[in-house]
Amino acid sequence: MVVLFDWLARLPLSVLHRIGSLLGWVIYLSSGRYAARLRENLQHAGLQCSAAELRKLQHANIGEAGKGVLELPWVWRRPLVQVMAGVKQCHGWEHFAAAQAQGKGVIALTPHLGCFEVISLFIASRLPITIMYRPPRWKFLDTLMHEGRERAQTKLVATDMGGVRQLLKALKRKEIIGVLPDQVPGNGEGEWAPFFGRPAYTMTLIGRLIESSGATVVMCHCERLPRGEGYALHFSPLSFDMAASLPRQINAALETVIRQHPEQYLWSYNRYKVPRGTLPPDAVKEP
Repeated sequence: MVVLFDWLARLPLSVLHRIGSLLGWVIYLSSGRYAARLRENLQHAGLQCSAAELRKLQHANIGEAGKGVLELPWVWRRPLVQVMAGVKQCHGWEHFAAAQAQGKGVIALTPHLGCFEVISLFIASRLPITIMYRPPRWKFLDTLMHEGRERAQTKLVATDMGGVRQLLKALKRKEIIGVLPDQVPGNGEGEWAPFFGRPAYTMTLIGRLIESSGATVVMCHCERLPRGEGYALHFSPLSFDMAASLPRQINAALETVIRQHPEQYLWSYNRYKVPRGTLPPDAVKEP
């Protein structure tokens, strides 16, 4: 697989995206469970579009999901300078600079939208960043992830208490940490909060990190440009009412950014699953 990744990385991004679009359809047509989840999540998202527009969006999303798979070799195995050259636009980097000037750490929230793998590399090419990651089952993929992600000033930490302590230490050093806010946490590590009209088990870690560090929070997403032209990065600061539910506010912020590019969101992700040992939302009493 490493040899295959290295071979694919030699291809132009535009070619990988074209092949990826076809791969997206192959995956969609060959996996009934994957296809059903993608359709269900899109149909229940309340995106306020007609049936024809929703079908067009679904078809675009199938291709974008395939692009997300085939661009990984290009992002992970190409020299970092070449990957950074693929970033054609950057909007909002000044929010990181402002936090640094104020002596604050930054919590970078990166949803499963567009080519989110580029974001940490872009930040790490300028400032230190610590990101959480969940080791995959396959050893070869773990190796590829480490070699692809842990470049420049990036540090990977596991999704456990040791990793959380490393995140807090990074924030105390006034550095940047990266978190996937729409990743389903384990039992006891989240609460049910609305996400596109349905309850989703949402991590409470972000709120604890804010309270412990006073860090600035920045929503980050990497838009995949058409025809393999590269990427556009978007960074926008968030503010929260700390007396209210943080998971609810985070999900609302996620909905806002996803609605900007719904065709590039990973709708096939099982966002509404019930983690093992967690009570389903209909069994949880409202406070």
